[in-house]
Amino acid sequence: MDFALSDEQAAIFDMARAFGQEHIAPFARDWDSAGTIPKTLWPALATLGFGGLYVREENGGAGLTRLDATLVFEALAYSCASVAAFLSIHNMCAKMIDLYGSDELRARILPRAVSMDLILSYCLTEPGSGSDAAALKTRASRDGDSYLLTGSKAFISGAGYSDAYIIMARTGDAGPKGISAILVEDGAPGLSFGGLEDKMGWRSQPTRQVQLDDCATPLANLLGEEGRGFTYAMAGLDGGRLNIAACSIGAAQCALDQTLAYMKERQAFGQALDQFQGLQFRLADAEIALQSARIFLRQAAWKLDTGAADATKFCAMAKKLCTETGSMVADQCLQLHGGYGYLADYGIEKIVRDLRVHQILEGTNEIMLLITARALIR
Repeated sequence: MDFALSDEQAAIFDMARAFGQEHIAPFARDWDSAGTIPKTLWPALATLGFGGLYVREENGGAGLTRLDATLVFEALAYSCASVAAFLSIHNMCAKMIDLYGSDELRARILPRAVSMDLILSYCLTEPGSGSDAAALKTRASRDGDSYLLTGSKAFISGAGYSDAYIIMARTGDAGPKGISAILVEDGAPGLSFGGLEDKMGWRSQPTRQVQLDDCATPLANLLGEEGRGFTYAMAGLDGGRLNIAACSIGAAQCALDQTLAYMKERQAFGQALDQFQGLQFRLADAEIALQSARIFLRQAAWKLDTGAADATKFCAMAKKLCTETGSMVADQCLQLHGGYGYLADYGIEKIVRDLRVHQILEGTNEIMLLITARALIR
């Protein structure tokens, strides 16, 4: 069993890390304050192949594995978890179009998505259905050669910012089998957005409600078959959970590295902080936790790539483990900075804020426990 990254994987990680350190990290705090990410960033990322990480090569993507993708998101999250997570959402949507879109839809959307001249958002959650996603009420009815969509989506990253939205809408009866996935492009009649949400973290991602009032979109924008949308959405979430797990590990690693540097310089009681054995133990605990979580994440990604029967369970377990580990390590790093950790200048408080939501989105960590438990007691 070889745990080492291949030369190609190491190069992917190093390339993403270098890009983030040059083009994201110096500006992340400003974007956090401004509440937006400059759209010029995305085409620059796309030149590295990051606009279609696991879109098939024949459709213009990079064709990377899910394990490869976790390396990208870990590396980018070292510079900013919010930016890395937004890229994950776009890639999840691009892969859904790659897998389930018609030839016409793929030809029309994917080239611009892969180049990131077109940004995609994912719309599943509603004001009245979060963990119980299959209870969604947004409805799509046929009207000639169009669907008319009515309803609202909540907590949508990129709402009012992105160029197209994959909407999970009910085309049939109650329950998951009545849900379809439909692409709605920005500017569609009947599409509007709520006010900007004032969030704890991920502040650089514009987040609003998506509102649909008899919103017309072509029947050709259906992904796959009617009634299969919930299955597509859940399949996408396996990979999304790995990506969010990777973002937690990458950002927490940044916090730990910054803390090591700070403790080497900071003096108290006549010596550097890193010379106190009690504090050394806390650093060691953080290192052990991060290394353990990272290895588990890569095993889960390998299972998804190889189509293992228990891949969904492992993706859920990795998401819970890594997001909780990342938040714990970041919080400990803030504590080890003392009062300085609470100041924005040091960057640790932003990491703490950004990582907290990772335990909620892509399925709450309580739902990850439910998935794991059900897999055990079938």
